[in-house]
Amino acid sequence: MDMSLINADTVDLLSRITGHELEEEDLSPLVVFLAALVCVLLGVISVDNQVTQEETQRLLITLRRFIPETGNVRELVKLMKQGVRLQKTYQNINDLLLLTASFSESEKLLLIGLGYEMSAADGSMDAREKKYLENLANRLRLEPQYLNVLESAFSNPASVNKEYLEKVRFLLDPVWFHDLDSVFVKAASQMLAVLPVVSEKKKSQQHRTISYEALQAFQECKRQLDQKCVDIYQIVQDCTEREFLQASLIEEIGKVSKKLQSQRFRVAVVGEFSQGKSTILNALLGEKIQPVRAIPCSGTVTVLRYGEQKRVICCYKDKRQEEIPLELYQEKAAISKEAAQGNITEGLANSEVIKISEIIFEHPNLELCRYGVEIVDSPGLNEHPERTDITKQLLQDTDVVIFVTDASRLLTQGERELLDSLKNQLNGGNEEEPANNLFILANRWDLLRTENDRQEVQERIENLVMVQNPIISGENRIHFISAQETLDAILAGTENEYLQSFSHFTQSLEQFLTEERGIIEVNTATTKVNQLIQSGLKGLHQSEKILEGKLQITEKKKTEIIEKMGEISGRDVKIKIFADQELEDVIDEVLESWNKWLDKLDERIIQSSEQWTSTYSPFKDKKKLIKDYGDQFMASLLKEIKEWESTLKDDLLLDWLKTINGFIQSELEEIKNDLTRLDSKLDTYIGNQFTSTLIGNVNACRELGINPTLKSQKNEEEDFHVFAGLGTAGGLAIGAALAFTGIGLIPLLIGGVGGAVTGVVGSALFGKNKESISAKVKEEVCQAGLKNFYESQQQLFDNICEQIEAMYDTRVELASNLIKQAISLCENPLKQQEKDYQKSVQQRQQDQVWIQQQRQRLEQVRQEIEAIVRDINP
Repeated sequence: MDMSLINADTVDLLSRITGHELEEEDLSPLVVFLAALVCVLLGVISVDNQVTQEETQRLLITLRRFIPETGNVRELVKLMKQGVRLQKTYQNINDLLLLTASFSESEKLLLIGLGYEMSAADGSMDAREKKYLENLANRLRLEPQYLNVLESAFSNPASVNKEYLEKVRFLLDPVWFHDLDSVFVKAASQMLAVLPVVSEKKKSQQHRTISYEALQAFQECKRQLDQKCVDIYQIVQDCTEREFLQASLIEEIGKVSKKLQSQRFRVAVVGEFSQGKSTILNALLGEKIQPVRAIPCSGTVTVLRYGEQKRVICCYKDKRQEEIPLELYQEKAAISKEAAQGNITEGLANSEVIKISEIIFEHPNLELCRYGVEIVDSPGLNEHPERTDITKQLLQDTDVVIFVTDASRLLTQGERELLDSLKNQLNGGNEEEPANNLFILANRWDLLRTENDRQEVQERIENLVMVQNPIISGENRIHFISAQETLDAILAGTENEYLQSFSHFTQSLEQFLTEERGIIEVNTATTKVNQLIQSGLKGLHQSEKILEGKLQITEKKKTEIIEKMGEISGRDVKIKIFADQELEDVIDEVLESWNKWLDKLDERIIQSSEQWTSTYSPFKDKKKLIKDYGDQFMASLLKEIKEWESTLKDDLLLDWLKTINGFIQSELEEIKNDLTRLDSKLDTYIGNQFTSTLIGNVNACRELGINPTLKSQKNEEEDFHVFAGLGTAGGLAIGAALAFTGIGLIPLLIGGVGGAVTGVVGSALFGKNKESISAKVKEEVCQAGLKNFYESQQQLFDNICEQIEAMYDTRVELASNLIKQAISLCENPLKQQEKDYQKSVQQRQQDQVWIQQQRQRLEQVRQEIEAIVRDINP
């Protein structure tokens, strides 16, 4: 949307429609689009002189898609609806053209598409409605054939021109709306979902696919739950507009819905290089997508996910995103062949890979990804310390890890150490417990020709990972496969033992995702939704009592409530002041710890260098020697940093975060107790509803290590005992700070070392013995490396401080949101009673009947949710 085209005429028109004097700065892309949308939707409704209930409902639903939960846009839209109806702006084509003058072609097409959606709301498209949209589209200079495509989305035409279908899908691609509000992206995605699909060339009849029926059923369950969230949202929205419920419930149900829509299963494939990871991914996807070589080639994290069309998005570390041509995907996803065959450090330092955080590959035919699964292809472990660190970072947000090994050479000592490290990471550092979300794939099973060899390998792997100090637990966690034979069978449409073995693995993976990870996700969402329903029911019951006159809030009681609101607001300020003061002290101690660590760093690195060894000759392989010592310098430095991190976390951050967690926990508990006491005095449900709010946010509290010691009412008492320690967010924050060191700083550092040391092994030293030259190279490597590090250390320290600040900000924000909801709960009965005083007896009776209907609707939705969840719980 080109806002430079907004002029004084546009401002005057919107001022006339809303009845308020607006300024140009009041007009955002969202406001201008909503004004045009209101006109078009009301034009469609009005043109046939018959407004149906379905059309009225569709109008509200469509507009709500674009209205933010906060701000004054909601009020503006109300004024727009009134003004457009009164002035019949939808009939004035010049006004409509003025409103849409700044629109791109994609935005105009989305606007008309929403008009067609409205036209079909009552089950059929009236000829007059279609004519209205055709005339408007013509004046907007949209291709007439686009309208046939849009109409096909909401009716059943005989056929659709494929060429124009592709053009419409291209114009409605969410990528064209990313610069606008996120609601445009979502609206475009929803419009794409109802359009006819561009018919792909059919795969060969011989091509086989692996089906995922359980995942499909699970995603359908999530879709149904999300629809119930929409139903609740509409009920609560209606109640809020009539001031019978607090507005915070709308925001909370919106969060649950958003999480259900966005949450995906994340499956990471890891292992040492050249074990066949990429071939396994290709077999999982049924198509040759990932680059495959016998040397290290996965240059960065690649995320494979379902998309409406094939596209590749390159995400850079400087936050830029770039859509790149499909043919460049493998080039971007891999390090060069020359770099892989040479020194990995040098290859990374000189490669564009180092600038990329991840590459997202979307594809409409990825069967596994179609049902809410993201597959992450990681750089090979043990190829290089930096790339190993990348892999370790991505494991922190992963549902399943698939570790790939070569069956023909068993598990090497290095792989066993890696598996043990993976187990600890997936278990949150609990070395005593095996990991239940770790799968092991022994690839290249076809290379073992005799049954005796296979039996020995199988017994050895199972013994190493499940018997002696178990690394994994659970059924069907080890599978013996041939990825290449499986992929060949899939592409050729043949059946063999390897395809059967691979299908057994995918079924085990599917079962784990749905029955263990998925059910937890659904039950968590269900618990949250039920708490919100319960809070809504209690709020409506309180409103009913006020209407019946059973709950009278006298001036004295009103004063008490207002005073309590002030006290609660004061606690919010108190928490923020406490957090700011503590954060200042924490940063001071972190700085002291950092300077103390830096003080003797030179000595420790030089001492460590005495243990460095290399097989390269300073005479024949001087460059390789320099790079070898450079790698060892990097490993020594990373070890030092990680040891400091461990000390920082154990000796400092853990105690500080316990302090802020305990303070917030105490304040929330006091608020809950104060409101409960207020309930007993005033016969209200404020404290009761706040308790439900706390229970609904218990997972967010748990992640941060906060335990409000919640107890629900009646016979449903539960204690939420949460370890008030560092919490997941704390660990992730420190890890992110160190990722900067491991991924961004070191390659540049080593590149500098190479240049600084090149002159060491030259004519000036030629003729000296090998040991003295090697010692001199070590010395120069240490000097150049430390120089580069010291030049960058302030940036690293600032990054760590930012992460610590984020840990505090997250906790304060959670507390502030909960306190905001507590204040809203206090305000609600006051607003309602004030409004009800002005109502007649008949109006109150009508409101009571209406409230009873909404309570019945909420109860009905709760029963429907129970039925949905009952079907997937074992």
